[in-house]
Amino acid sequence: MNQKLKPGDKAPDFRYDSPWKSDQVFYETIGNRPAAVVFLRYFGCPVCRMEMVDLKKKIELFDQKKATVFVVLQSPPATIASLCEQEDWPFTIVCDPDADVFKLYHVEPGGVFKYLHPAGLIAAIKATFRGFAHGRFEGKETQLPAAFIVAANQTIAFSYYGKHVSDTPSPETLAAAIESCVMGSDG
Repeated sequence: MNQKLKPGDKAPDFRYDSPWKSDQVFYETIGNRPAAVVFLRYFGCPVCRMEMVDLKKKIELFDQKKATVFVVLQSPPATIASLCEQEDWPFTIVCDPDADVFKLYHVEPGGVFKYLHPAGLIAAIKATFRGFAHGRFEGKETQLPAAFIVAANQTIAFSYYGKHVSDTPSPETLAAAIESCVMGSDG
């Protein structure tokens, strides 16, 4: 198992494509602002789209802190671009079909028991009831989620590695972690 990133570690820089723009650089995109980086599975995953919609609904929590938000998915750009418009999402979608950024941040797949974890199954049922149908299968089906807050100085201020496929911190938790890292840099 790879060494997980922890607070104080340098956040890995990476090149990425979004569904609407190619060959971007993470450090250049965030500049001197904090960033939330959320790793989900792929766009066709109902639980992942539910998480994205919940993040979208709470985007003002990040806007208030002048933080950039990234969602990393194992979907190719063309898949997402064919299903939605850039203005549908108030954050940057990083397309990582080869899981290179996942590997860089040591976000690994889990086994079948983590995939079939009761909380994940409940989240899948909840997503279905909220109207999120399963789309195209892409990436690793057992991929676990993760979330990081990268401080303005490009170090990890918060890291969370999910224990099952729907184990992601809430937008409120991530925003509070941004607030802590901003307060810590002021004092």
